[in-house]
Amino acid sequence: MLRPKIPTMPAPTGHVTPPAVVEPTAVVPASQTPAPAPVAPTPSRPTVQLTPGALIAVVGGGTAVVLVVGAVLVSLLLAVAITGVSVAVCAVVLRSLLASEAKRR
Repeated sequence: MLRPKIPTMPAPTGHVTPPAVVEPTAVVPASQTPAPAPVAPTPSRPTVQLTPGALIAVVGGGTAVVLVVGAVLVSLLLAVAITGVSVAVCAVVLRSLLASEAKRR
């Protein structure tokens, strides 16, 4: 069903291309080189700007996440507690049945 993709090497053709020949460029004297362009200063403001509406949305989203995670954790704890109680009840019933069986003999 799932097959790994194995890379294949290209088939050798036996044809080799020589490297391109680059012509040397003329050297420009240092007195004729242009001056480097000035670099614009970077803005000092923060990159993330929150408007009041966006701030309320972020706080609301965070609250919703906390509530959902809390509900999931509480439900898991409740499931573990119910399972433990049911196992304890089953153990008591089995012990009672086995004890009454031993008394009848």
